[in-house]
Amino acid sequence: MADYIPRLDKTRLNVSSLNDIMEEKEYWLSQKQVDRLNAIEINRRMVYGTNRTSSRLQRLLEIAELQRS
Repeated sequence: MADYIPRLDKTRLNVSSLNDIMEEKEYWLSQKQVDRLNAIEINRRMVYGTNRTSSRLQRLLEIAELQRS
């Protein structure tokens, strides 16, 4: 699962109201913890990409020579 990003199956897309969360909540609570964490990780990779965590700001080091007066 290291580099696996599933494609979005638009034929199975379901649009519903944000007020209808009980059925979805019951589904996720019935799943094992490891399955819930895997689903969160897949969502994170779909949004941010596989190596987003390693592509943060790079540190730069610049050495400045001081002039003696």
